[in-house]
Amino acid sequence: MAAETPSARAAVGEPMITLSGVEKRYGSFVALQPLSLQVRAGEVFGFLGPNGAGKTTTIRMLSGVLTPTAGRIVIDGIDIVADPVESRRRIGYIPDRPYLYDKLTAKEFLSFVGGIYGVSAEQIEARGDKLLRSHGLYERRDELIEAYSHGMKQRLVLSAALLHEPRVLIVDEPMVGLDPHGARKIKARFREIADSGRTVFLSTHSLETAQEVCDRVGILFRGRLIAYGTVPELLALRGSQDLQQVFLTITEEEAAAAGSPLGEDD
Repeated sequence: MAAETPSARAAVGEPMITLSGVEKRYGSFVALQPLSLQVRAGEVFGFLGPNGAGKTTTIRMLSGVLTPTAGRIVIDGIDIVADPVESRRRIGYIPDRPYLYDKLTAKEFLSFVGGIYGVSAEQIEARGDKLLRSHGLYERRDELIEAYSHGMKQRLVLSAALLHEPRVLIVDEPMVGLDPHGARKIKARFREIADSGRTVFLSTHSLETAQEVCDRVGILFRGRLIAYGTVPELLALRGSQDLQQVFLTITEEEAAAAGSPLGEDD
């Protein structure tokens, strides 16, 4: 029997993230128009869009940092507004600018994060060591974080986000500042996490990363979802082999239709 592809596994997975008519307004400004989509277990989902499209707003609502103005978000069967504590136990969140305590060691930082999630000391020790080994940090676990390179800090943040064994990993711009070797390791890790039956929701400007790692993608433009499907589906839609070209074409067409060309701040 032929090996099952990641996309095939994602297609049969249970819904892990469901957004139903989710909207975010700030007074008269609409940051996110009603958004409905579903992400399944075993899937890496790429959330793409220019600056100001509403990606980070959506990410912050998914992670419980912001409350939707309207609509419903369900994570692993838990409504995040009705039961915020339980829903956050299901989520590992890595923001675009994660904060680390430079005067702690990696082990101390994981102990701190584990305590926030109610993970026992024994579990922190066992899971922490395993994560640090898998992310190439175990030999330097007792060094202060301030001595770490940017790539090492990114891998430590990932270790901390996975420490409480979340079902969903939500990541905002994970490749910023990483060299090609570091980026490759992080991308491979995302694929491993999804292949284990969990879900990765990835917001990124890197179209190369999305094409390489993601099973499906959604393209957001000025607060509205304008394209949604598997990577092969979106490529076939425009007869291209390059997701970046598809992205540029779709967003430029949307801007032209709105009579508002893309600018530097989009």
